[in-house]
Amino acid sequence: MPPEKKELFKSLEDWAKTNVLVHLKPVEKCWQPQHFLPDPSSDGFLDQVVELRERAMELPDDYFVVLVGDMITEEALPTYQSMLNGYDGIGDETGSSLSPWAVWVRGWSAEENRHGDLLNKYLYLSGRVDMKQIEKTVQYLIGSGMDIQTENNPYLGLIYTSFQERATFISHGNTARLAKHYGDSNLAQICGTIASDEKRHEIAYTKIMENLFQIDPDAAVIAFANMMQKKIAMPAHWMYDGHDEDLFVHFSTVAQRLGVYTATDYANILEFLLDKWNVEKLSTLSSEGRKAQDYVCGLGPKIRRLEERAQLRAKKTPVIPFSWIFNRSVKL
Repeated sequence: MPPEKKELFKSLEDWAKTNVLVHLKPVEKCWQPQHFLPDPSSDGFLDQVVELRERAMELPDDYFVVLVGDMITEEALPTYQSMLNGYDGIGDETGSSLSPWAVWVRGWSAEENRHGDLLNKYLYLSGRVDMKQIEKTVQYLIGSGMDIQTENNPYLGLIYTSFQERATFISHGNTARLAKHYGDSNLAQICGTIASDEKRHEIAYTKIMENLFQIDPDAAVIAFANMMQKKIAMPAHWMYDGHDEDLFVHFSTVAQRLGVYTATDYANILEFLLDKWNVEKLSTLSSEGRKAQDYVCGLGPKIRRLEERAQLRAKKTPVIPFSWIFNRSVKL
């Protein structure tokens, strides 16, 4: 990234301290996984576990496929923090930098870390899933890293995180809705609580980009078009369990069928961000900036048309086994 762009982020540090760090919660005011799980120090611990398992028995296998996939995505947090730390201008160069950007990344990571911990412990206690296969998938995923082509460029990375935080907010919100539908109010609360964290993080990342669209609209809109041309790949798109080379595709297809995260959601997020950042109203753009503006503003309807055609072409619905649920088969 050009030196002047790095200086831009340096100049925004006071702004970030006031406008971004406020979206972190003090540790003492944060929920912790143990708030939602059986208390191992309690005399009633085993009874609480039995109750959790009884509720879990009412949940169908395809729901567990989606819940496991969401949990694995959260557990790959070390990769996401490493990615953010690599961005020019906002990276944590020492691992303990007092820059507001570095403080945000560490605080965000610390809050996000609870999500995987909570879902992992819930799934372990439920008895419905093969934890060894899940643990292998997490290890494979963290070892694989990420390939989202953000080129150590914070403009690209912040577009990506804005999109992804809203996507995870939607996904966890829908797993909460389904858990309630199946009668597990405790799990609904777990997923809903995680979704509320994702919403707060989404607000922070979109606020950063909103500011960049105001002070550097050309670079911001070109970055937006760049990321959308590559397509926003989900952070766990390299997941692998040692057996299924297309595991992420299969997990995503089940999520699409259940309405947990769909192609329509993808288009909705794009249009939400276009509106949030007033992209259509940007002026004083270069010719490249105007071209990028035209591209992203016209993309939503194209995505929806492609999805409609894909739905019309989809005739057969295969059934495949998932190692996460002891190779029980699930309809895609």
